[in-house]
Amino acid sequence: MFTGWTDIDLAPEGMLEARNTGALIKSQQITIDCCFTSYLKRAIRTAQIILDTTDQMQVDVIKSWKLNERHYGAWQGRKKGEVKEEVGEELFELIQRGYSTPPPSLSLDDERHPKFDPRYAKLPPALLPVGESLEQTKLRTVHYFYKAIVPALVDGKTVLLTAHENSIRALMGHIEQIPPAEIPTVSIASGVLLMYTFDRSMNLKERYTYTKDCQVLL
Repeated sequence: MFTGWTDIDLAPEGMLEARNTGALIKSQQITIDCCFTSYLKRAIRTAQIILDTTDQMQVDVIKSWKLNERHYGAWQGRKKGEVKEEVGEELFELIQRGYSTPPPSLSLDDERHPKFDPRYAKLPPALLPVGESLEQTKLRTVHYFYKAIVPALVDGKTVLLTAHENSIRALMGHIEQIPPAEIPTVSIASGVLLMYTFDRSMNLKERYTYTKDCQVLL
């Protein structure tokens, strides 16, 4: 299913992955100074489980809709197999895995439109997406990265970010300077801790991935 902004909770598998990630952080003796997450409960729940597992529940959690998953427009909530059969595999893959092609937009009176969700009631409807490409998702996530997350990093804080496959994929593309043509090949593995370190000018220094078995410097 194209979940997007549909506010489903974590599945049991996701809860286990969050606990395993928390155990990894704890095993590396990483002290978290602040946490950023989206408005969607599966990301919020992930943050809660990680902070609980690491015994760091006191850490402030800052939520922003700009870290939400990519909005899938008229495909939101639909089964992927049905959509692929309807539009054909070529267009399906171009939209799902590509960079600049958005899905069909929601109509303004569609009940799935974010303006009908109380979470976004204080936001101007014109700001709310009705269907995003990964490029459009990247615009909002990178804007928030520089507005809220970078200042914390510049202050020397260790930041935990719990978000979603496409919002993280978009942000990863920016941080690692991945060309748009290569974005379709980038995948986000769930249950794997990805850690960046930056220099004083916010240039990427090192990228680590942690699993329960090992640490890898990439």
